[in-house]
Amino acid sequence: MTIRVLIADDQEMVRRGLRRILESQPDIEVVGEAADGVAALEAARALRPDVALVDIRMPRMDGLEVTRRLAGTGTDSGPAGGTADPLPKVRVVVVTTFDLDEYVYPALRHGACGFLLKRSGPALLIEAVRAAVAGDSLISPSITVRLLKHVTGSRPTAPRALEALTERETEIAGQVAAGLTNADIARELFISPGTVKTHVASIQRKLGVRNRVGIAVHAWEMGYAGREVPRW
Repeated sequence: MTIRVLIADDQEMVRRGLRRILESQPDIEVVGEAADGVAALEAARALRPDVALVDIRMPRMDGLEVTRRLAGTGTDSGPAGGTADPLPKVRVVVVTTFDLDEYVYPALRHGACGFLLKRSGPALLIEAVRAAVAGDSLISPSITVRLLKHVTGSRPTAPRALEALTERETEIAGQVAAGLTNADIARELFISPGTVKTHVASIQRKLGVRNRVGIAVHAWEMGYAGREVPRW
């Protein structure tokens, strides 16, 4: 299945470079580009991409608001002030220049599936798109973990989950925050990847988060990221 990608960045050179890298892959197709946030929403509505690469800083509407609208389930307003068709839900990978950008925390909270530095290189860009579609792993785990440590260090403790995590789910949430994939966690815990996937889905439901990034943020805030929990 071909992965349909929308690129939203205000720099034409960046868009051209991203397109060239992505279109070198037989399973990825760049279906559109946008030079600002408003154009990104319009393109998403018209083109229905699977993944949107979204720059943080763009004119007219920044990447944070674009992420919130595309990764969420909101609607957009038409030019006459009425309500336009609902925006499609799109997996968003945020693209930025700085690994400690002050906008990282809200981007993750708004449902971004991954975080990619512009200097990361072609391989990581391709990995980011495929991982977003799979919903299975964080992009560049070492960078993500560093960002999470930075943005959660000065934040208040997260509200209690609506439903408490089990001991096993707490352990898995901590490993997700450490950047481990389902396969990595399965090897660590001597269980099947399918079982891990089931636990991850349960954790997302209990915490009310959209993806693994949300699990990681919660784990860092609650202080059990990477913490060992006694095994059964």
